[in-house]
Amino acid sequence: MSNGIRFRLSFMMFLEFFIWGSWFVTLGTFLGANLSATGTQIATAFSTQSFGAIIAPFIIGLIADRYFNAEKILGLLHIIGGALMFYLFQSTDFVAFYPVLLLYMILYMPTLALVNSVSFNQMKDPEKEFSPIRVWGTIGWIVAGLSISYVFTWDTVENMASGFLKNTFLMAAIASVILGFFSFTLPKTPPKADRSQKLKISEILGFDALGLLKERNFAVFFISSILICIPLAFYYQNANPFLAEIGVSDPTGKMTIGQISEALFLLLLPIFFKRFGFKKTLLLGMIAWVLRYLLFAFGDADNGLFLLIIGIALHGICYDFFFVSGQIYTDSKAGDKFKSSAQGLITLATYGVGMLIGFFVAGKVSDLYLAADGSHDWQSIWMIPSGIAAFVVIFFLIFFKDESKKQSNLS
Repeated sequence: MSNGIRFRLSFMMFLEFFIWGSWFVTLGTFLGANLSATGTQIATAFSTQSFGAIIAPFIIGLIADRYFNAEKILGLLHIIGGALMFYLFQSTDFVAFYPVLLLYMILYMPTLALVNSVSFNQMKDPEKEFSPIRVWGTIGWIVAGLSISYVFTWDTVENMASGFLKNTFLMAAIASVILGFFSFTLPKTPPKADRSQKLKISEILGFDALGLLKERNFAVFFISSILICIPLAFYYQNANPFLAEIGVSDPTGKMTIGQISEALFLLLLPIFFKRFGFKKTLLLGMIAWVLRYLLFAFGDADNGLFLLIIGIALHGICYDFFFVSGQIYTDSKAGDKFKSSAQGLITLATYGVGMLIGFFVAGKVSDLYLAADGSHDWQSIWMIPSGIAAFVVIFFLIFFKDESKKQSNLS
């Protein structure tokens, strides 16, 4: 791969996740502070990610894989997305805001697969070449968060009260349009599917891999994956509003510690696989969810700030040790015939079904512990996802049989 192509792919990844990180982290805070949204409404807004994840395979399978170059579809989706983001920037009412956000996420979620397709098409050895390019996506998310807190200071108490958080959508709109036009300069990535063959919806959704659920261990892992998404939804939906409400300064900037941790532990993951195997690595990831929410429950903006920082920093273990290791485990179980279908099934189960349930539960819990003055009983709120994560740990520990003899294949 030439340096020119490497640069273009890295810049594409940077903008792809800069766009998402520009508005997604502060969405709950914005909706509560500026559109007077309830916890249930905020949950409904976050669930657009799940609907986008469910619909995305149809866009990729029915259009991108069969009729048009991936880079052209990527460009078109981001240009339209930029226009939708600009509309959200101007919105003052949740009823008008929600359907536009839903349409945006239906268009954005497929781009996550498209940027991977464009990248892999240029690589001879993806195992070595992809990570140095994909890490620029994490950097993009981090830069977006740091910009919100330390460059523009949109998430200070004064600026949030003045409605400055709406500028996050404007920032995302500008970046989206830039990526949209830049995408047309990316290497050509033509469709590879044979249009003469009849396309099966079951293949698009990954249902061909359902046979893997006949194996007890994979079934236990599959159920655990869905259940652990409930605590994950609490973090996405409530972490930023929680930090802002209790008076933590520069909450969005501090949350980028989680992405830095994610990048670090991604590099350490192979070492943990080799030393501890899949079951212990996955358990460590789930235990980190339990610990994280306990730290959130008992931390505060003053003497307990270090507890909150540790909780944020655990994101790398929480996410990498469960979700990334889970993707690797799924790949090892699927075999050549069902590799794509199995990954599609896990994605649908987690970011689709699991997160949809999680956002719904998180919204109901937030409303349940909402006081008359608009504040929340955060300790009670955080104890619930901690308890759910603890249940998943016990469930997985009891029913997942150790595969230590086979785990060398995952290292």
